[in-house]
Amino acid sequence: MQRVLEPEVMDTLQEAIEYDAMDFTNVNTAFAEHAISLGASGLVLDAGTGTARIPILMCQLMCQRCPNLQIIGIDLAENMLKIGAKNIEAAGLQQQISLELVDSKNLPYQDGQFDMVMSNSLVHHLPDPIPFFTEIKRVLKPNGAIFIRDLLRPVNEATINSIVESIGTEYNEHQTMLFRDSLHAAFTIPEVEEMLEIAGITGVKVYQSSELHWTAEIGNGCNGCNG
Repeated sequence: MQRVLEPEVMDTLQEAIEYDAMDFTNVNTAFAEHAISLGASGLVLDAGTGTARIPILMCQLMCQRCPNLQIIGIDLAENMLKIGAKNIEAAGLQQQISLELVDSKNLPYQDGQFDMVMSNSLVHHLPDPIPFFTEIKRVLKPNGAIFIRDLLRPVNEATINSIVESIGTEYNEHQTMLFRDSLHAAFTIPEVEEMLEIAGITGVKVYQSSELHWTAEIGNGCNGCNG
């Protein structure tokens, strides 16, 4: 099945509010825990942070083990970031998490600045993710960690229909439409592998991590904190 693009940026206030209201607690917690297991430490970049739920979870999970963890969350959706700032303030994590309106395909950061670059559900929004992958390679420290997870494009429309129907009444009509569009816009594992190769990222493990997701990762050999 061919890929069908969706808007790169969801930036109406309604979309931001509805997105933040969707219950991704289990998925986000699993993502945060796996990021920690790959060696999240030092300075971490979260590309496509949305409303900052994952950085908040990571800091809460690591508050004792790694109080010096710093996360910069970036997004092109200003309304998402506004809600994210409120979420960070409510969690009392303003000293550890900062949010910036930044294009992930053109990062304003120095070469080798980050100990980890992570991203959850950003790639399917990008018409061409190769510039993003190239920027990841540039801003990551030598032996830094990468953790990218996103939706996997189903093989046909019937499979998409089955997946969407399986969520039942969990999402409202608009949320269901967004989910369906995201599945159409997602990539297959061979497509991801090819793009990473073009971007020059080597040593990355790409695999299907759930019925609906692929993951690309490189650990840094650290056990969750540098100090």
